[in-house]
Amino acid sequence: MQSAHEPSVGSVTTAAAAAAAKPKILEKKKKTLVRDRISYPFWFGGSASSFAACVTHPLDLVKVRLQLRSGDAPKNMSGTFMHIVRTEGPLGLYSGLTASLLRQMTYSTVRFGVYEELKTRFTTEDKPKPSLPLLIGLSTFSGFLGGISGNAADVTNVRMQQDAALPPAQRRQYKHGLDGMFRMLREEGVRSWFRGVWPNSTRAALMNASQLASYDTFKAALMTYTPLGDTTSTHFASSLLAGFVATTICSPVDVIKSRVMSTSHKQGVMHLLRDIYAKEGVTWMFKGWVPAFLRLGPQTICTFLFLEAHRKVYRRFKGIEN
Repeated sequence: MQSAHEPSVGSVTTAAAAAAAKPKILEKKKKTLVRDRISYPFWFGGSASSFAACVTHPLDLVKVRLQLRSGDAPKNMSGTFMHIVRTEGPLGLYSGLTASLLRQMTYSTVRFGVYEELKTRFTTEDKPKPSLPLLIGLSTFSGFLGGISGNAADVTNVRMQQDAALPPAQRRQYKHGLDGMFRMLREEGVRSWFRGVWPNSTRAALMNASQLASYDTFKAALMTYTPLGDTTSTHFASSLLAGFVATTICSPVDVIKSRVMSTSHKQGVMHLLRDIYAKEGVTWMFKGWVPAFLRLGPQTICTFLFLEAHRKVYRRFKGIEN
């Protein structure tokens, strides 16, 4: 008969299994830290985001049109999509692509580059992987800088996407992103480049904090506690979850940003908020959430898949793939 003080066979087996699994988890964490300490080129984020923009631009265009809709314009994503195709042709879905690429080359290059550089500085042999609060702080700071650096291209992007939906007399007819930026400078002054810079930078800070920090956290957890490893499946799952988090957090600021940037009138953010609340109530905060997620989800997935592909090629080129 087994004594009350003697451990059962089941508990001994469980303890042995836990003890055997611990070195494997530690080894996975060690491999993850070593790979995270690799210093990648600063421009990788901007390049990956530009590739992603080419794939997801039609969804971004539909989102902006929905946020800025007026009159009898379609009220849902599919209706807006079909309306653009009917009135502007299939190429109309890529209105403002040059401005979108210009935005990614400025905004995304800075936000990814600064974040990765700061993360590398806080990840050394003597220090463990940065904590989640630290990652949020680093990504918030780099996102805010990215928002400022890409604001002029962002204003141009919103205007070019909205242009075809305006009455003919109000259309700006920018030829491409650079033409739009310099016409804004000539016709409206340098302040036009910074129209909506504070809500845009706030949105960029929130986006970076919710997207980059959550992606790194989800990716590290999947690599450590699941058998997936550093694979495309891990990158896909992590970026999908990060896209959901980012959309929910950024939706209210995204609506304000689009409203401010689309106008040529001088109107404060607080005045705009009062007007929106009076007309639409609290539902304005998540207006266009579904199309925003349907855009940001694929955009986040494509961005990180392209980014991880950049990193894989770089590691292989440097001979540190394994």
